Amino acid sequence: MRRIGILGGMGPQATLLLMQKVIDAVPAADDADHIPLLVDQNPQVPSRIRRLIEGTGEDPAPVLADMARRLVAAGAEALAMPCNTAHHYVPAIRSAAKVPFIDMVHLSVTKSAKLAGLDGRVGILASPAVRRIGLFDAALARFGVRALYPEDEVAMLGAIRQIKSGGPGPEVRAILHDASDRLLQRGASVQMIACTEFSLVTEATAKDAVAFDTLDVLVEAIRDFATGRERSTDGMK
Repeated sequence: MRRIGILGGMGPQATLLLMQKVIDAVPAADDADHIPLLVDQNPQVPSRIRRLIEGTGEDPAPVLADMARRLVAAGAEALAMPCNTAHHYVPAIRSAAKVPFIDMVHLSVTKSAKLAGLDGRVGILASPAVRRIGLFDAALARFGVRALYPEDEVAMLGAIRQIKSGGPGPEVRAILHDASDRLLQRGASVQMIACTEFSLVTEATAKDAVAFDTLDVLVEAIRDFATGRERSTDGMK
């Protein structure tokens, strides 16, 4: 069983949810059957929202690189990060730590492109920062797929901040459902929940949408890498 290092704290509840999902993903008869995780739960990673949207915040890249080095020094044989927006800084992480990085964004793009098909549209339920940095756009375009985003960025950002400050309440669920439904009306029947805060309210997506959570894609890849079942190194570079 290979040990996985988790760059966590973005946000804290999302990291705990990842850990629970990894536990649930393994059929275990005893403690020793579970995947060993090294978790750096670091809520002090500089805000991706302030850096990428407001343009005023500290650069998260050096902090994430330090986290990666610490995890590898502690014995991590691969790294993973349950934060979509922070994948903007993956080059810094890969430069700092010469172990495989399990790339949630790459793996989720591959899955959504297969679901949407050529000339399809994929709705991306995420922080407005994800659209502004084009985190998914170019990768989806290589598959002939177009990314669509919620039009009400203020509402999406407000929902994320509300989850961070007070947890997922009815208002957050209503905002996510409305965004999902509007994307569906614009032709995005395939949708990615691409914010790990929204991973806490996945049931709120529109009923007729084919929605999946990028966090679940990451969990599957962590399980497969840790147990030696990965089918290829694609997304784990």
